[in-house]
Amino acid sequence: MLGKLFIVLLIPAAIYIVYYLLNRTAKNSKAIKRVLSDEGKEILQQEVAYYRNLSEADKLEFESRCLKFLDSVHIEGVGLEVELKDYMMIAASAIIPIFAFKNWHYPNLTNIMVYPAHFNAEYQFEGHTDRNIMGMIGEGAMNGQMILSKSALEYGFKHALDGQNTAIHEFVHLIDKTDGSVDGIPEQLLDKTSVVPFMNLIRQEIDKIRQHKSDIDVYGMTSPAEFFAVASEYFFENPAKFQKNHPELYHALSEIFEQS
Repeated sequence: MLGKLFIVLLIPAAIYIVYYLLNRTAKNSKAIKRVLSDEGKEILQQEVAYYRNLSEADKLEFESRCLKFLDSVHIEGVGLEVELKDYMMIAASAIIPIFAFKNWHYPNLTNIMVYPAHFNAEYQFEGHTDRNIMGMIGEGAMNGQMILSKSALEYGFKHALDGQNTAIHEFVHLIDKTDGSVDGIPEQLLDKTSVVPFMNLIRQEIDKIRQHKSDIDVYGMTSPAEFFAVASEYFFENPAKFQKNHPELYHALSEIFEQS
């Protein structure tokens, strides 16, 4: 009892609740192993199609990776209280694109701020000003930060087949950024001989969007970086449709993300 009280005194109430839900332990003969709570597993099962399609062994790996991610990044609500469902959807969004890379972590991310709704370039989410930003990663003074709209986060998982998932989109930007620039070419995941062919493929696909010959979101025309993120969220959300409509790009992204 004294030990539990000591922990409660050290950890603010809201954070303690999250840790209780996410970090229950199960004893085995050799050590104490941290496991995801039943509540956390149920959220993944209900909300995350990628997780549902994994084998039982891979589900355990996915759950463990979610816990490690939540240990490494501070998540805070701005104008709202972050709920367990939010934590789990954010963690899933982080793990999905890097699940094949067992030792991957996000060295360029320390803090995630969750806004209640879309926001503008001045980070305002209230009032009558244009608020059309659903998520972003910080640059300059905001380096290491990510901002996500809670409404966009929820929409991305509620509509699992429309090829749009803001949180996955932003984490793909972070993967792209690990080589020093957000340019649509994830050099750490691409063999050097594959860089030029992939750049050419991006140009071809952007041209198809301009000619209205592609179902990839038109936002992908903004830049190669945005195309890579937009195509990747579609790739992970609805791989069967993506493979049918974009076989060459599907093959390229399968190799980049090492998806079988």
